[in-house]
Amino acid sequence: MAVFHDIDNLPAFNNAVLTVGTFDGVHKGHRVIINEVVTHAQKVGGESVLITFDPHPRKLLFPDEPLGIITPLAEKERLLHEAGITHIIVVPFTKEFSHLSAREYVEQFLVGKFHPHSIVIGYDHHFGHDRLGNINMLKEYAPVYQYQLKEIPAQLIDEAAVSSTRIRNAIKEGRVADAAQMLGRNYSIKGTVVHGNKLGRTIGYPTANVDPADKEQSVPAIGVYAIQARHKDQVYGAMMSIGYNPTVTDKKEVRIEANLFNFDQDIYGDELEIIFLERLRNEQKFPSLDALIAQLHLDKEDSLAVLNKIS
Repeated sequence: MAVFHDIDNLPAFNNAVLTVGTFDGVHKGHRVIINEVVTHAQKVGGESVLITFDPHPRKLLFPDEPLGIITPLAEKERLLHEAGITHIIVVPFTKEFSHLSAREYVEQFLVGKFHPHSIVIGYDHHFGHDRLGNINMLKEYAPVYQYQLKEIPAQLIDEAAVSSTRIRNAIKEGRVADAAQMLGRNYSIKGTVVHGNKLGRTIGYPTANVDPADKEQSVPAIGVYAIQARHKDQVYGAMMSIGYNPTVTDKKEVRIEANLFNFDQDIYGDELEIIFLERLRNEQKFPSLDALIAQLHLDKEDSLAVLNKIS
């Protein structure tokens, strides 16, 4: 796999079979398109080329609307590579780029930069300034610029019954199992283990406080979750609290804390990947520390039951 960030210095691709999109999440719907790109490239003896954007176009076009991305760029690149894409082009999404007319987008960008053998695109794809370009325009230009156009029909995409927006909403609402169903994998975030108030170790539940590596990635809703935690390629069963810890503090600061089972290491400063399995309950304020501890016992039992289902 090769990743390119400079669109002014691209190699000459051999029979480029390309597709374009944000591909946030690299979810089941995206994979319908990706699979067609990879399959068609093999068929024509070409190279699969996927064009994506950074930052996400909505951040530039709608800066006042919080987005909450699903896959940070490095993770997206990894998933696309695993899906079989040969070349990934990360286009800097700037105001200048967003102002390209639909015609300029086709002529100067798609054709001028990539000279595609084929373009694979979803039936509802739009492009160019004010999103005025569509599948019909690409059909019109196909004989002019001598590329094949392969349209992914509505039926195939709709059968996946999934979109990045639906996944974002599921994550924000804590429905991590629903998000996993749409993604085709469990949702995860990576972060650094930082110092907390160290209360957990005094009550038998030491926690790793996680500071997310990508501040723009969507964090699931406040609550308690059954999770897996990956540390240095080793995966541990665990449970996680996302919330304010109202039983022990009045601070309005969201903490992300994982209690790893059968684990006793100093991992401050290390990276931890949190893999969400299932939301167990809402955050609660307990009348005493003993009541909190009793609930943590139950949370651990519930987490182990979830973990046993996937082992």
